[in-house]
Amino acid sequence: MFGRVVILFLLAGLAPLPSVAMGIRSFVALPVEQGGAVARLLAERNASADVDTVVANLAYGLNARQTLLLGLPYRLSPSGPDRAGDLSILLRQIVAQQDSRQGTRRVGLLAGLLAPTDSDRSAALRAAAVATFYRQRQEWDLDIDWIGGSGDRPDRARYDVAWQYRLDPARYPAWGTPAREWDLDVELGGRWSQGGDVVHQATVGLQAIHDRWVLEGALVRDLNGPADATRYLLSLRWHL
Repeated sequence: MFGRVVILFLLAGLAPLPSVAMGIRSFVALPVEQGGAVARLLAERNASADVDTVVANLAYGLNARQTLLLGLPYRLSPSGPDRAGDLSILLRQIVAQQDSRQGTRRVGLLAGLLAPTDSDRSAALRAAAVATFYRQRQEWDLDIDWIGGSGDRPDRARYDVAWQYRLDPARYPAWGTPAREWDLDVELGGRWSQGGDVVHQATVGLQAIHDRWVLEGALVRDLNGPADATRYLLSLRWHL
């Protein structure tokens, strides 16, 4: 099943579609112009648990500072009930931004909810913050996300710190943009659920950035989890 998803991603990437770098583990830092939309499919293989999941994301630019972010996970395997996860709905407001010829700085706040796709699950409120610092060949994306549970749903939280380094080209052309760009992505993240400890994770990935689409893959390793799980990620995002 995971192999078929990989093939679909590669075929979809043949269509020329403008994109920018961001951390692979988080979608909330992505800048979107007013009226623009960016779609993303992320396939995850949890080798330790033998679980395959695909996550569909959509970002729509309401105006220059507000973006609507949607996300829905679906378990490909193993089969069984409750394969569709909760629909994530977030509104991001850019509260500070400073652009220059050398780079950019952005800070955004997010609020929204998790809407269950199964009536047996409770809804949850979400609040998050994200910051991006880009200069020359390097970019830092930082985010922290809080999910307040209700009913039998526990509170959860996560953080991600992503560093991207442009491997090629070493310099942008004097005019226009390069046809292709390769970025190295290194991340440190953490996942916490009420009643448990924070599981820290390390991620190493590579991003192939073209005019209007980005293909990226990564390896994720738990640093202190009880199972020391290993995950493989493959992601394709493009403008609609």
